[in-house]
Amino acid sequence: MDTFLFYLDLGLNHVLDPNGYDHVLFLAALALPFALKKIKSAVLLASVFTLTHCISLVLSVYGIAKVYAPLIEFLIPLSILLLLGLNIKNALQNKGPKTGVIAYGATALFGLIHGFGFSNYFKMLLEGQEAKNSALLGFAAGIEVAQLAVLSTVMLASALFILIFKIQRPRWVIVFSSALVLVTLPLTYNSLEALLDALK
Repeated sequence: MDTFLFYLDLGLNHVLDPNGYDHVLFLAALALPFALKKIKSAVLLASVFTLTHCISLVLSVYGIAKVYAPLIEFLIPLSILLLLGLNIKNALQNKGPKTGVIAYGATALFGLIHGFGFSNYFKMLLEGQEAKNSALLGFAAGIEVAQLAVLSTVMLASALFILIFKIQRPRWVIVFSSALVLVTLPLTYNSLEALLDALK
């Protein structure tokens, strides 16, 4: 039980850590197009993200897959930019969020990428740890709880902003997604620079 609780806390901190805000950026981008009445669809997408995030951790912890860390660190902010670009594109066309096969597939892919980004550190933590399954379950639970908190906060804040300022949702999605793009671009540039240096 102690192992489960320790990794539950680690999962919470993994999402909410201000020093690793890429996860929050991704969740904000994911939740932004959804109205509060569509929270179930947003939660399902986030759960797919959690599942594949943990699958990549399992693949790494049990030595099934190895990744090139500099490439993964570049793909993480790139995936956020792609999601924000999709938000802007759909909003410009006055379309709502996508929840079909492509949306779930893309979210699953993003989850795998983000999970591999954390896998080396997580694998190091589990060295010599016997209760690996309990650790993985605790970590997954922590991620899911934190993600629900972020999703709810973003969706509620968006609903209040739209209500108070009487702004149309597509315009709000464009403005806020554009702001998040500006936050994500330096992360993308720095990780690309690190990748190129590693390839020299």
